[in-house]
Amino acid sequence: MATQKILLLPGDGIGPEVMAEVQKLVSWMNKTGMGSFETESDLVGGSAYDAHKVAITDAAMKLAHESDAVVFGAVGGPKWDKVPYEARPEAGLLRLRKELELFANLRPAICYPALADASSLKRELVEGLDIVIVRELTGGVYFGEPKEIVTLENGEKRAVDTQIYTTHEIERIGRVAFEMARKRKNKVTSSEKRNVMRSGVLWNEVITALHKREYPDVMLEHQLADALGMQLVRWPKQFDVIVTDNLFGDMLSDVAAMLTGSLGMLPSAALGATNEKTGKRKAMYEPVHGSAPDIAGKGLANPIAMFGSFAMTLRYSFGMTKEADLLERAISDVLDQGLRTKDIAAPGQNAVSTTEMGDAVLKQVQKIAG
Repeated sequence: MATQKILLLPGDGIGPEVMAEVQKLVSWMNKTGMGSFETESDLVGGSAYDAHKVAITDAAMKLAHESDAVVFGAVGGPKWDKVPYEARPEAGLLRLRKELELFANLRPAICYPALADASSLKRELVEGLDIVIVRELTGGVYFGEPKEIVTLENGEKRAVDTQIYTTHEIERIGRVAFEMARKRKNKVTSSEKRNVMRSGVLWNEVITALHKREYPDVMLEHQLADALGMQLVRWPKQFDVIVTDNLFGDMLSDVAAMLTGSLGMLPSAALGATNEKTGKRKAMYEPVHGSAPDIAGKGLANPIAMFGSFAMTLRYSFGMTKEADLLERAISDVLDQGLRTKDIAAPGQNAVSTTEMGDAVLKQVQKIAG
């Protein structure tokens, strides 16, 4: 079995706590021969700023480029609100995405049957929910230039952010969505704001043409981003694969996350293009939740999204489908057994700690593996 190189970037807040639970699983897989992983760890975000005055060092970026996959925790917190803009914790995450050319962000929203009552929506609306938001990750308003705050002659300040998309950028994210839909329910919903944004007009035109030219067998519908947000909380099971730009994808995936009961439940993958020579692609995996500084260090964090992110690592970077299925089944089994961290516990229900949930998932993996 070839050894896979994984770079672990725990980050800030609860990031190190949830990453520690995954590290236990990685160690066990190495010990039993289920996997062969070589891991290295480094700093990112606020922790990197405290140590090096940058959000991620060149040395850490070198490790990221040399790794087969990057597993990322979370960054940010009020402690770093006043640091220089270019050194803010989130700049480390953006640099990773940009330099590794991770253009496709896959954000599944799955509602486990055992957690249907934890959702803020009625059980019948969310039970069995299984949708994926495919978010374009390296273009749009987060990266467009100019991006500045300038002082005008009258003393007022003016802020400028620039939304930019090219045909190529839209086509490649569209292909990811259509290919994924073919393996699911064969339906894609493309979302933008073509009624008020020129980039939305181009997005709509390019996705429509791509569909007609290469994917006529897939059902395609278009929805304005604000209307789609409304539909996500009205009737989420009408969707299968949603493809959208960087900004709207960021917002809509957080909406979809709460349909499942907690941000602590959802993993994500950021994928680059497949290298034609090696057949491999750069990839980074991270939970959708943030650094949650308010609960950091208290043992309250839910590690399930981190486990889910590692399952996606096994599936998409290493082709270890059987092992990914096993881990996802273990997560579902533990939830069926009634274990809950505080974020998904019912009122009055005893909640387990981060470590207790992590140990339970590992124990269930071991049980299923025999």
